[in-house]
Amino acid sequence: MRGRYELIPEPGLPVRSSSGTKRDMRFPYRLCIAGGWVDQPWVSEIHPGSVVVAQIWPTMDFNDRSGLATSSRSVGIKLWGDRYPDGDHQQNARLLFGAENPPGKEYISGSQDHIGLLYPGISRLDYNGKYWPEKIESIVDAETCDWLSDVIHLVPLEPRPNDYNPLKIMNLEKTIVKELGEAGERCWDAIIKKDIAMLGKSMTDTLLSWKKMLPLTVPDRVMKELETKYLPYYPGAITSGCGGGYMMVASEKAVPGAIKIKVRY
Repeated sequence: MRGRYELIPEPGLPVRSSSGTKRDMRFPYRLCIAGGWVDQPWVSEIHPGSVVVAQIWPTMDFNDRSGLATSSRSVGIKLWGDRYPDGDHQQNARLLFGAENPPGKEYISGSQDHIGLLYPGISRLDYNGKYWPEKIESIVDAETCDWLSDVIHLVPLEPRPNDYNPLKIMNLEKTIVKELGEAGERCWDAIIKKDIAMLGKSMTDTLLSWKKMLPLTVPDRVMKELETKYLPYYPGAITSGCGGGYMMVASEKAVPGAIKIKVRY
């Protein structure tokens, strides 16, 4: 008989459906929830700070050029195929970082992409002037990861254009960089406490810091949508990537037109 069926596991192992097993094997995506851009040394050397990322199931094929580390993911699929690789998470993340950033590459893709793709659960990455964080903490307990899955909603936006360059205008002032890194720290605390108000504010504060530090990362059309559709009605929101992609909304209630995500742990 065709259709969904259950695989009979060895004693002591969980039951998994055939569709669930296929999903488990596919290469995941990455969400940057707060503190983005702190993973670049030219940012964190001005003031250290934190980035919070989450590894999410490939429950659908998310849009390219939309801030879910799809370019890094495509490199990972070339290395390992469309499956989550075995082995040490940090070793795999370093391998992916090196594969995407060979010697001589002009723009170095930040390591939060590679760590977020290859570390299960939710991770806090503390950067201090280097490409690799000086500390990585991860949360992989089901209760916390499921809570975050329940309160994060993605609303599709226009993907960033092919000629998009967020670095044409840069205001790298210490006070701005400091508040960006602190937004990442507060996001981590909010997730630990399961505090939706604090989570939403940390996400919004990250986006507002982007707007000040790298103004082109938050186009006027995106800012207008944020201010009219989301901030008055929900605890907070941020774009999934520079220039657009998805509006990532923190909310304990449904968000019209939103896609749900599932944190992998």
